[in-house]
Amino acid sequence: MARQIRAFAVTVLTLAALGVPAGLVWSALSPRPPYRITDQASVLADPATQTLIAADGWFATITGGLGLACGALGWFLSRRRQLAVLLGLCGGGVLASFVTLWTGTTFTLGVVAVEASAAPGVTLVAGPLALTADGVLVSWPLLAVGLFGLLEGMHGYRESPLRTPYGIGPRTPAADPYRIGEPPPRGD
Repeated sequence: MARQIRAFAVTVLTLAALGVPAGLVWSALSPRPPYRITDQASVLADPATQTLIAADGWFATITGGLGLACGALGWFLSRRRQLAVLLGLCGGGVLASFVTLWTGTTFTLGVVAVEASAAPGVTLVAGPLALTADGVLVSWPLLAVGLFGLLEGMHGYRESPLRTPYGIGPRTPAADPYRIGEPPPRGD
């Protein structure tokens, strides 16, 4: 039981630690929407900008890729404690997604601002990095658990005695009632 708990804790903590570099990569790659500074507040300079969606896409791509890598690595390394690692992938993936979100929105790396057409004398600044689609937060745990389950299902099918139709296994020479080279008996 202690090994199961340890496998779960190691999986969760490893995935949470991976959330920090993932957030930094997301912050470096995602474009920031341009905001116009006015006397009252800052407003979105181009309401038709695609940068808000691009930040969601980069988040889903980075966390989804890490989810696939973690799911495959978790399956290959957990031959005896599969349930603990599977639960760790689920819980750790959720925690890692939130750590990625927090890290990416807190630390600004490589600000990429999209140019917007503005009148002369208008000040444009890069806006904050944020998610507009909260559903991308589940890409890490969903893909990690999904790939883990797919690999386990393929392995289980390959090892299953039900794989052969009607319980007929491969013939072995000792179990073969007909000797090699002799014709089968005729049904006269």
